[in-house]
Amino acid sequence: MKKFLGTLGTAGLVLALAACGTSGDEDSNNGDTGSTTGGDTPAEEETTTLKISASNTPHAEILEEAASTLEEEGIELDIVVAQDYVIPNIALDGEEVDANFFQHQPYLDQQTEEFGYDFAVAGAIHIEPYALYSSQYDSVDEIPDGGTIIFSNNVAEEGRALHLLAQENLITLADGVGYEATLDDIEENPKNLEFVNNVDPALLPQAYENNEGDAIIINANYALEIDLNPTDDGLITESGDSDNPFANLIVVRAGEEDREDIQKLVEVLHSEEITNFINENYEGAVVPVTE
Repeated sequence: MKKFLGTLGTAGLVLALAACGTSGDEDSNNGDTGSTTGGDTPAEEETTTLKISASNTPHAEILEEAASTLEEEGIELDIVVAQDYVIPNIALDGEEVDANFFQHQPYLDQQTEEFGYDFAVAGAIHIEPYALYSSQYDSVDEIPDGGTIIFSNNVAEEGRALHLLAQENLITLADGVGYEATLDDIEENPKNLEFVNNVDPALLPQAYENNEGDAIIINANYALEIDLNPTDDGLITESGDSDNPFANLIVVRAGEEDREDIQKLVEVLHSEEITNFINENYEGAVVPVTE
């Protein structure tokens, strides 16, 4: 698999969020950088700067690939790489960025309920399949009775992890329970598995490399960082079907989803060029959403 974990090329790409300017800056939110140099001199071509907070892998990499096409449309991307799942929404709410690209709808719903954000979805871009990995076993059948399964402390994804385990009958969930399932919804646990669900998502790859637990559920963006691919390496891999509710989204402040630059960004991310880039470079670890 080709890797894109090095320094990304767009100027100002790797910026600490603490150093972000606010969207009130003259060139940030309205992005109108064209100017008239004299009475008879025609105005320069207008360029919009679109500042977006994104996780490094694969979100910022995908945006970097789209940047040249957007530049041709008069939109310059200013990509701010986020190191966690908390700051991007804080930055968007604080008008430090124009959009973010890292989260799915269940997480957005949970964050909105907790913090009262007034956000809107501009478009769904891709799915990063969940998978169960083990550094010790080659199949789910080898996981021992009483084995330990580790997954993240992300409340919005607890049901997602449980559905993945139920996919191969490691557990059985109560009839009709959706992705809001919790550990209390487990009806059958034939291997008497133990569950550890208090680990920060970013630390799951380290837990895998340290041989912690018998198997670990890791989101594809973090799995990619340690050269794990859900299609090739997962003992169980989540479906990337269109009914999967965990598509990663372009999120903006409510009322700005129809901005011309935001809509152009979503259009380019849905283009054949970007779809091919995702398919060729992530080999199933990232699944494009086509709309």
